[in-house]
Amino acid sequence: MSLEGKIAFVSGASRPLGIGRAIALTLAKQGAAVAVSGFNHMEGAVAAAEEIKAMGRRSMAVKMDVSNYSDVQKGLAVIKNELGPVNIVINNAALMNHNVTIAKTTIEEWDNEVRLCLNSAFYCIKEAWADMCTNKWGRIVNITSVAGVLGGYGQTSYGAAKAGLISLAKSAALEGARFSITANCVLVGIAATDASAKLPEAVREKVEKRTAIGRLADPQEIADAVAYVASDEARYMTGAVMNMLGGLDLFVF
Repeated sequence: MSLEGKIAFVSGASRPLGIGRAIALTLAKQGAAVAVSGFNHMEGAVAAAEEIKAMGRRSMAVKMDVSNYSDVQKGLAVIKNELGPVNIVINNAALMNHNVTIAKTTIEEWDNEVRLCLNSAFYCIKEAWADMCTNKWGRIVNITSVAGVLGGYGQTSYGAAKAGLISLAKSAALEGARFSITANCVLVGIAATDASAKLPEAVREKVEKRTAIGRLADPQEIADAVAYVASDEARYMTGAVMNMLGGLDLFVF
C-alpha cells in the first residue's frame, strides 16, 4: 500500500496511546503528509506531528475544536495553505464524558457528545468535500464504536452519535462515488488506549473475556485497518463498516 502524494487529516490525534495517533503515524509511514488536530491536549498533537516530521514526511498540528464549525473551517484552510488540499479525512475525535442513564443525562451532556462525535465528522467532511470532488479522489473514514451498533447502557448520546457516523458514511459514499470518493467506517470495540487504561481492572477483564479473541485491540491493529481503507487497494469498498471488534459482537459466553 502506498499513500505517496496524499494529504491526510486525522482528528483527535493528541493522546499518547490513542487510536488517532497510531493512525496518523501509520498513514505517514505509507507516504502521506499528515495533519493532526488537538484541543485540550495540544501538546500530544504537536508531539505526533514532530514524530511524523522525523520520518521525513510533511506534518503539522492544528489546534482545533472540531465540534465548532468555524474552527474546522479555519483549521482546514490552514492545512490546505501549508500542506495542500486534504484528500483523506479520518474522523476519530470522540467524547464519552459520562456513563449514566437517560434519566440522569443532561441536555448539555447529550449536546456536547453528539457535537464532538457526530457533528464534527460532518464539518470535516464538508470542508474537504469540494477539493475531493474537484480532484476526483477522496477517502473518508469514520471511526465508530460497538456502542453505535449494539447500544450501551448509559451511553445514549455516545451510542447514538457513533451510529450516526455509519449513516453519514453511507450517504457520503453515495454522493461521492462519481467523484472517486469512498466513505467507510472502521468499527472499534475497546482498544488498549489512554482511555481504557482508566477502566477498573474488573471491567477491563470482563470486556476482554467477552471478545472471541480474548484481549483488547492494539491501536496499531486499528490503524492498519484504517490505512487499508484509505488506500487504493480498497478503492472498491465504499459505504462499508469494517469490523474490528475482535468478536465482541459474537455470542460469546
